[in-house]
Amino acid sequence: MYHKGIYPTVERVRIAFQEAAGYRGSYSSFRKIFNNLGFRYVLGNDGRRILMERSDIRECRKKFLKIMHSHRVNSLYEQVVYLDETWVNQNYCQRHIWVNSQGEGGMRVPTGKGGRLIVTHAGSSEVGFIEGMGLVFRSGSRDPLSDYHKDMNADCFTWWFEELLRRLDRPSIIVMDNASYHSKISNKIPNTTYRKTQIQSWLQQQNVLFSDSNTVKELLDKVKDYVVKNKITSSYQLDDLALSMGHLVVRLPPYHCKYNPIELIWAQVKRFVAQRNTTFRMIDVERLTHEALASISKEDWIKCVRHAENIQEEDYIKECVRDEVPQVVIPLGEESSDNTSDEF
Repeated sequence: MYHKGIYPTVERVRIAFQEAAGYRGSYSSFRKIFNNLGFRYVLGNDGRRILMERSDIRECRKKFLKIMHSHRVNSLYEQVVYLDETWVNQNYCQRHIWVNSQGEGGMRVPTGKGGRLIVTHAGSSEVGFIEGMGLVFRSGSRDPLSDYHKDMNADCFTWWFEELLRRLDRPSIIVMDNASYHSKISNKIPNTTYRKTQIQSWLQQQNVLFSDSNTVKELLDKVKDYVVKNKITSSYQLDDLALSMGHLVVRLPPYHCKYNPIELIWAQVKRFVAQRNTTFRMIDVERLTHEALASISKEDWIKCVRHAENIQEEDYIKECVRDEVPQVVIPLGEESSDNTSDEF
């Protein structure tokens, strides 16, 4: 019905089921069946669900869930490290406050969000936060000592990620999202967005013969033939780097931050800052952020990881287990019926 642009109601679905399968039950009976099947009438018409159910995202989700479940069952690696970035604004404070009957009360909070701190960290249930990997810096900093830490970008994140790999003392699964600065491709394959000279340069690097008279389409056909023949695929630089050091990067499916327990850790960090931010000065917010990170214990990580992995496992059972159940086909021919009756 959604695909046809029709808002489904219990009655519309009941009538459709009646026409399709001869159902004769009443509205109230069908509503009970509808609820028992797991359907809920909820707020959710914002387009997000449609994005999450796109076929490509659904396949990404199933791939992620299968890898994580396999690790939990077979202990493929010694630990799972979750990483992410977040931001803390200078004027960040509690949203809910107590006021009197005249509505008076609260802090004198400056207008706007103020400056911004960028925070990057990684952790696991085995060790909590990875020691020495907390990166906190001001967005747009003009401090010459800040090197290139002015904003989070591919260079900044790559520098941080390489340091993380050096600090991991055991083979690990590293879970992260698909932010653009996480996803620099190492061996880009030319496509229709490439200029003719770029395609020619790539073909020269692969020692593929071509003529200057070849059109862009003809050059791309040569690229395609070479890629298929040599089974070449694009990959992410950071994934390859991690693999070379004995670790596996697993990418979160888009729009599924609930699978990453560090999101719950960030909530604790921001709550710590909000409850104590009374001066709204950047230097104080920066100090509070460091204190908040230091306050997170290994036990906090264990709880958050357990919560996220329970969600992962629930979704794995719902989406992947049924795909793994072998299909049993029983032929219904006359000969098969005789054999079956003899066996029983």
